[in-house]
Amino acid sequence: MTSTPGTAPGTPPGGQSRLRRRAGTAAVAALLLAGIPVGAAVSADAGTPKTATGPQGQKLTVSATTGLDPAQQKVRVQGEGYGLTTGIYVALCKDNGDNRVPSPCLGGADMSGGSKTSQWIVPPGDPYEGDLAQAFGPGGTFDVEIEIAQKGDGLDCAEVACSVVTRADHRAAGDRTQDVRIPVAFAGQDPGDGGGEGVDVPAGTVSYKSAADFTTAGKPLDLLLHPDSKKLYVGADNLPDTADVDERGLHVLNPENGASESWISQAPGSTGALRASAAARIAGPLPGDGVVYNYPLRGVGSAKSGDEAATGVWLAGSTITDIAPGTTPGTVLVAQGATLSEIERATGTATRTLTLPGGTQFAADPERGALWYSDFTAGKLHRVDLASFTVSGSFDLPGGSGGMAGFTETDPATGAVWVGVGRSVLVFDAAGTLVKTLVGKDLARDAAFDTASGRAYVVWQDGGDLSDPANDNNGTLTVYGTEDFAVAAQDLSLPGNHSQAGAASLAVEPGGATVFVTSPAEGKITKLVRQVSPLVTRAPADLTAKEGEEVAIRAEAEGTPEPTVRWQVSTDDAQTWKDVEGATESALTFTARTAQDGYRYRAEFRNDVGTTRTAAVTLTVTAATGGDTGGDVGGNGDASNGAGGRGSDGATGSDGGTQSSGGSTTGGSDSTGGSGSTGTSGGSTSTSDGSGSTVGGGVAGGTGTAATSGGGSLAATGATVMSVTLAAAGLVGAGVLVHRRARRRTEGAL
Repeated sequence: MTSTPGTAPGTPPGGQSRLRRRAGTAAVAALLLAGIPVGAAVSADAGTPKTATGPQGQKLTVSATTGLDPAQQKVRVQGEGYGLTTGIYVALCKDNGDNRVPSPCLGGADMSGGSKTSQWIVPPGDPYEGDLAQAFGPGGTFDVEIEIAQKGDGLDCAEVACSVVTRADHRAAGDRTQDVRIPVAFAGQDPGDGGGEGVDVPAGTVSYKSAADFTTAGKPLDLLLHPDSKKLYVGADNLPDTADVDERGLHVLNPENGASESWISQAPGSTGALRASAAARIAGPLPGDGVVYNYPLRGVGSAKSGDEAATGVWLAGSTITDIAPGTTPGTVLVAQGATLSEIERATGTATRTLTLPGGTQFAADPERGALWYSDFTAGKLHRVDLASFTVSGSFDLPGGSGGMAGFTETDPATGAVWVGVGRSVLVFDAAGTLVKTLVGKDLARDAAFDTASGRAYVVWQDGGDLSDPANDNNGTLTVYGTEDFAVAAQDLSLPGNHSQAGAASLAVEPGGATVFVTSPAEGKITKLVRQVSPLVTRAPADLTAKEGEEVAIRAEAEGTPEPTVRWQVSTDDAQTWKDVEGATESALTFTARTAQDGYRYRAEFRNDVGTTRTAAVTLTVTAATGGDTGGDVGGNGDASNGAGGRGSDGATGSDGGTQSSGGSTTGGSDSTGGSGSTGTSGGSTSTSDGSGSTVGGGVAGGTGTAATSGGGSLAATGATVMSVTLAAAGLVGAGVLVHRRARRRTEGAL
């Protein structure tokens, strides 16, 4: 969006422009006289001190805000204009956004008086004044130092947005009027890092939502999303509710819409004759397309989309309780209770056999040559070395003894084994050490891993017995990080998914964008899609512009669905915000006007998941070089006789200055130099035998000397760092300007 000069975002009526410009000049002069660095108040440079304004006009200044030492950094924090009836804490805290308490904070709240990471400031005469807290100075001022670090006390500024803040002390914890926040960034972070400020959910929140229910595959028992063909294979039994159709078999579905592409309902039985057979467990994929699977009771079959029937063999012995790919392409590993065998798929011949102390299910880790065998009855987990086909270790399975068997799965990336027992998931590392116990409110029924994102997906299934107060008929999908086991997405409720008619199973698309969950009791497969609330990837920064200059403020965010953006402006130091009309692009562009000096801008990103805002940035607008900053009143002589020109507001004191024939540049002071003086304003120089002057509060010309204003008044320089010489000149110039304007006011000129 590009705004014309008359419609710049947030621009008030034009009559206010000059007033703001004059006030800005006086303010800079006052700050210099007070010894405060100019950058603290008017600079948009992130490397300088920063100042923020609070809801009651409080001013907070922090000496350093970027490139901070992650280990420890001492910063100076100053404030003024704070109320003398409420105590405050000064600390580094997690920035939770407008009207939300900044918390947690480094070091917590200092109630001992000995903390270096936070400070406690109280009204004069407060009972805590003294050893515990210090009192405000005159005008609600304070000047303290705190030591901050990137991480500590439950706060990690590498993961969340942090600010140095003031907030009401513990006696008025709900009071948000004392909240003043200045964002900070440690070394290695860019200003604005942190993803933005989540409004309804934290920025970058991951969640899943139901996109469709597939009911074309009977009673689903197991799932596999083929890595090559991308087809969804479903092992299914008959659904009693559809008595007219026997849905047993292997179903092949289009994962986009659940349409049936193939149905392999028959497989060879004990005599070799084909018969209708359920597909109980899917072992793994075949190259290109197709799967190997187990069909009751002892069948090992294979089929692909388009086959009329499966090929397979019938094993001797007891019922197959688990199946997985073997150590060679033509074999499979099969559990028949406590007996583990590797068999040839073509003949059913066992090439290796091992009898364990007990167990029913396992998980193979071919990458590390291991197989993990769960004995839930005895509460043991056995490790089998696949090379020697011997037990290489046995480990306790806490809660496994007598517990409800859930699942045994290995994480291909780390080799960790995840075992579901009752309402818990036990995580063992590749050496067999229990490293984590995850507890849910329902029964742990299946797990799947996405190595691309480092996530583990666990489906928890309700017990289905409504006489038990712990049951509600609803299951849950939880996503964990496989390194830290932290919850990586919002839990998703699975209404109606209970275990009375069979265990739920999972399939995850690589990258985790789509997840499929079965509900045997309902005869459906639910397709879940990932969604992410907006996360800011490019945050805007404070900027300085001259009057009439085109400026652009940019911000970008990612999310799923793709977020939309709208820009907002605040004209009252972030107390209220309004949308900038038509500003719905990543860049907000407009012509800067001095009336907008101090305005704050932010981008608000939205999608179906939530809303995220960037931190507010400040626009500093300076008068154009040679502008009407000093162009209120000039001398009263004729512009042609060298006695000094007269500049009216916004007329002869326009951008760049207007040169008079008498050698004086209008819009300056009415001082008169002697013959041969030179006056400079905004880069234009006037020399004649008449008087010379310097505009914008410059140094008055003298006989035979050259006087240079450096581009006009202090407010017009736009400089963030000023040399001692220039600062001194600025002080003198500001003093002259203030003095002369004061004199003119007494004369009625203003």
